Amino acid sequence: MKTLKNLEALFTVAVAIACSASYVSFLQSPAAPAEKTAQASPAMPVVTVTARRLTAQEKQLSLLEERQAQAQARLDNSSAGML
Repeated sequence: MKTLKNLEALFTVAVAIACSASYVSFLQSPAAPAEKTAQASPAMPVVTVTARRLTAQEKQLSLLEERQAQAQARLDNSSAGML
């Protein structure tokens, strides 16, 4: 019985905190519109990428070269550890 009274008190406190937090958040001013916050300033540098996209064949070749380089690096590291 004592436990139920404690849980009831805990629930009442939790509801009171939730209601007060909701009321406080309702009184705050709304956030600024996205149009005002998303504008770039004149001093902000702009980066333009003009590289061409790789074809599927070039991507596969690049991936193969990268894997070979990683495998070679692992071999170099493992052989250096043996010395």
